Amino acid sequence: MEGSRRDFLKEAGALGVMAAMGELSLRAADKPEGMQANRIPQFQIDHVTAAGRSLRQMQDSLASLGLKTENGGPHSNHATEMALLSFPDGSYLELIGLQQNPDPKAVAAHYWSKFLQADAGPCAWAVQVPDVGAEAQRFSSLGIAVTTPAKNGRTRMDGVQLDWDFARVGPGPNGTFFPFLIRDLTPRVYRVYPSGKPTMTTYRGVSKVVIAVKDMENSVQLYQRAYNLPAPTTQDDSDFGAKLAWFKGTPVILAAPSSDKSPLAERIAQFGDAPCAFVLAAAEKHKTTALPLRSKWFEKQISWFDPAKLGWRLGVE
Repeated sequence: MEGSRRDFLKEAGALGVMAAMGELSLRAADKPEGMQANRIPQFQIDHVTAAGRSLRQMQDSLASLGLKTENGGPHSNHATEMALLSFPDGSYLELIGLQQNPDPKAVAAHYWSKFLQADAGPCAWAVQVPDVGAEAQRFSSLGIAVTTPAKNGRTRMDGVQLDWDFARVGPGPNGTFFPFLIRDLTPRVYRVYPSGKPTMTTYRGVSKVVIAVKDMENSVQLYQRAYNLPAPTTQDDSDFGAKLAWFKGTPVILAAPSSDKSPLAERIAQFGDAPCAFVLAAAEKHKTTALPLRSKWFEKQISWFDPAKLGWRLGVE
């Protein structure tokens, strides 16, 4: 373990040294350049998750689109392993797949089992909080279901151990409707930047989470109650097959099917209310005109990577 830690610090340079010395916190003033906090602390995206059976296949699909990932190691659940596409603002896209020779019982018991075995892509998201217990108590006081905070972790490919506190909020599997809560017990940069730096700087970070919901009115009310939000801005998108509702100033877009026969309705019937797409924020100089599909959502242009190659929806604004 000590040897792996020394190797990591050598590779990571000053950033890894800062983390090892405990000098890197979640406060914006303490973060490395580019790793800036979200404007709204309660929605500081930690990461978003896409699930499938084969981690390698998902990595290859992203690589074919010019999106570089790095392996993050197996989880301690004897079911899944992950890779990540990390960004300068500290958020990342997690790819989660089944371990080689996983424990069948562990796979069946996994909260994202349906998503994993169906190669569903988007399945969950998480937000950073300074105190998981306090935030869980806040949700409970609002009458919103929340689990007792618990510890979890994984060991990176180089042997570095990662640990965190987490809690699941609201209905459905972990992080599907509401984001799950997470707070690192080991330096967060070890988890976000395995090689000591973002895997890509072409994109600033994850900017939007699109959540497919069956009942728009009820979903809006739940988000307003949970986060004290004003009424969302709405629009219809016939190409996406959905009515959209965006809580301005947050990354949350709710998407309700425009008809019972739309692909979005079929997805909800299979997986329930859960993320159906993610959107990245492009760096200022990056152009997305080469991407094949475009949408205009809430006066902002969204360009989509080819879903036929990726198997799910990933956009850039």
